[in-house]
Amino acid sequence: MGKVLDPHTKSVFGGWKTKAARPFNRLKSSLMRKLVDGHVFILFVGFLLGRAAILAGMSPFALPFFATVALLKPRKKRLAFLTLTAGAISAGWWQTLFVTMAIVLFLPMKKIIDRWKPDPAKALPILVFAANMLGRAAFTFLAKGKVTPSDWLLSSVEAGLAFVLTMIFLQSVPLLSTKTLKRSLKNEEIICFIILLASVLTGTTGWFIRGLSVEHVLSDYFVILFAFVGGAAIGSTVGVVVGLILSLANVASLYQMSLLAFAGLLGGLMKEGKKAGVGLGLLIGTLLIGLYGNSDTSLVTMVWEAAVAVGLFFLTPKGLTDRLAAYIPGTREHAVQQQQYLRKIRDVTANRVEHFSSLFQALAGSFSTQDLQMSEDDPEREIDLFLSHVTAETCQTCFLKQRCWERNFDKTYDYMQRIMSEAEHEPVLNDHVLSKNWESYCRKPNEVIQAIHKEMNQYHVNQALKRKVRESRQLVADQLFGVSQVMGDFAREIQKERDTHQFQEDQIVEALREIGLEIRNIDIYSLEDGAVDIEMTIPYCRGRGECEKIIAPMLSDILGETIVVKDEVQSEYPNGICQASFGSAKDFVVETGIANAAKGGAWVSGDSHSTLELGSGKYAIAISDGMGNGVRAHLESSETLKLLQKVLQSGIDETVAIKSVNSILSLRTNDEIFSTLDLAMIDLQNAGAKFLKICSSPSFVKRGDQVRMIEAGNLPMGVIDEFDVDVVSEQLKDGDLLFMMSDGIFEGAENIENNEVWMKRKIRELETDDPQEAADLIMEEVIRTKHGRIDDDMTVVAAKVKHNIPKWAAIPRFSRPAAKKKAQ
Repeated sequence: MGKVLDPHTKSVFGGWKTKAARPFNRLKSSLMRKLVDGHVFILFVGFLLGRAAILAGMSPFALPFFATVALLKPRKKRLAFLTLTAGAISAGWWQTLFVTMAIVLFLPMKKIIDRWKPDPAKALPILVFAANMLGRAAFTFLAKGKVTPSDWLLSSVEAGLAFVLTMIFLQSVPLLSTKTLKRSLKNEEIICFIILLASVLTGTTGWFIRGLSVEHVLSDYFVILFAFVGGAAIGSTVGVVVGLILSLANVASLYQMSLLAFAGLLGGLMKEGKKAGVGLGLLIGTLLIGLYGNSDTSLVTMVWEAAVAVGLFFLTPKGLTDRLAAYIPGTREHAVQQQQYLRKIRDVTANRVEHFSSLFQALAGSFSTQDLQMSEDDPEREIDLFLSHVTAETCQTCFLKQRCWERNFDKTYDYMQRIMSEAEHEPVLNDHVLSKNWESYCRKPNEVIQAIHKEMNQYHVNQALKRKVRESRQLVADQLFGVSQVMGDFAREIQKERDTHQFQEDQIVEALREIGLEIRNIDIYSLEDGAVDIEMTIPYCRGRGECEKIIAPMLSDILGETIVVKDEVQSEYPNGICQASFGSAKDFVVETGIANAAKGGAWVSGDSHSTLELGSGKYAIAISDGMGNGVRAHLESSETLKLLQKVLQSGIDETVAIKSVNSILSLRTNDEIFSTLDLAMIDLQNAGAKFLKICSSPSFVKRGDQVRMIEAGNLPMGVIDEFDVDVVSEQLKDGDLLFMMSDGIFEGAENIENNEVWMKRKIRELETDDPQEAADLIMEEVIRTKHGRIDDDMTVVAAKVKHNIPKWAAIPRFSRPAAKKKAQ
């Protein structure tokens, strides 16, 4: 048993460790600030670029680096000058003289150009070209006493390299000197960064440690580092670029380009073997190039250099490689970073939507509170206000006012309140006892009674207006609350995360492989009952229905509920991939048949109809009959259904949707053009139906030999601003036939005394359960009673409710446990 420390002792030791670590933490923070701020970067890179040279004497690196630092970080240009000069001194006096002269020429030229205020990034390469060329020419003149045409040619070549390096450094230096880099790199930026890295490595030419070239070790290290984080393409690219630039510094190292390119390719291909695989790729490439190449370096030295590079690679922290890989497109780390960014954007958007949802909910609550306050107004206050208006016209000019309202206040108030109650229901005072007592009590009895009757009319008007305002506020509150619910659902849909269902995914993949189907990818988003959501990527899809015939039935067996194909996107080219989405099947489906005819056989009917399946698992059937016939009635009815469809698809409750459409129609025009609405909402999970009828004809449900009528009464759409919608609920069953019709069908039969009984009999006598045939037969029966005449617009919709049985659900079952029962 180990000794258990006392909590006080732990706190003492913890405090001691914290105090002891403080100086180290301060030093670490200071070094990190210096590194991030650019001091260490400029010291290291500036020193190596100051001594770097290519092609036996050319030094095009120093001035572009100084110019880039002077433009991007003007406060550090002195530090850059000192480090470049120090690096040049380590290379020799001639390098020091040239670097100093080039920088001295560059500074006054930059000041002169800055007065013209051009674009600094565009003018800088030109200034570097001019300063480098003049500096090399001046150096040659001091060394030889003259400048020959060949010297001018070499100067122009060196200045051209400096021109190109300036543009490269302008893109690559910020990648290392910026404090935070929160974006992915473009291909051009990656190449520029590699060129900067190779230019820095050029400064290590001639350095040896125990016979091993520092240049070769570092180049091998950076090649396998990039091959590990970026793959074969990035690794081989880094190898080619680094090898090319190093070969320019030392022609004898030309073999390095092939070695580094081959090592980068092998390391990238063996990336799946982690660091060991990438390191092995470098060693294999070194052995092959060393055995068959023409290098002046011995094979043993090359292997040792590669081994040291592999050792440095193994010492590289995982955090550094992950951070570097996050900036390279196509890597897993980059994809994770992008997912985090998208998740952040999603969360911000969802929060904004939730805020708007809360705002609408608060507004709805505010309107409801105001409506509650209006409905709970003190009745005594209303009576007092009423009587004050009456007394202002009668009692104020009476000389007995003090007797009535000061000495006998309660008696006077009681008399007038009773008269007010009588006047509210009758135009005259029928209570003779009250009338006689009032005449004996008041000096102006008739004038007071007339004033009360007059004020009563105004009182009724005010009450009606208050009731209308209250109803309007309630409708606005319902609409705002409906919008709040829709936005809340939308926010939750945005924030829906893909759950981890590794066991279920493995089980599905294994089951599909057993029958010979390979899938490339599977994503399970939800396994809730009735809300299963699965996506698959299937290679070599040929459009033969594998998803519907095989995969969906197998998923049904594994998950324990019927699964169907919701969406399938096939490849546009042969042997491509197929994207398929699977989801829970609805327990019921609705088949519809529609028959309609315009008055007199015209082309345009005043009736409109619509059937649509909503995303909430409901099926809507609607019929609207515009007032009159012809184009105007058709426009009115179709506009009603279009508005209703848009509101229902938004997710708002159907009752609020109808009230909203009615408000829009009543405010849109002053013409007396109205429309009826017959709406049925069928729940596809339990076959429950809600009927909302606005001045529409009855509907009928046929179940076997029984026919039931469904009716409700409301004014037409657009007649008044506010009305109560009567909702009739009905539980439908498998095999039920629902008939919805306009008045042209229900009231169209001629010489029929009772339309209801006649329609029930005709529906009962139908020998078919096909919805389209049933709709056609009902319309044919109505037209036949009129001897072929069509005196009104006619529309009848027949809908059959039945259990949903997918076509390919009856394949043999697999003896496999349900995946839903396996919890993570």
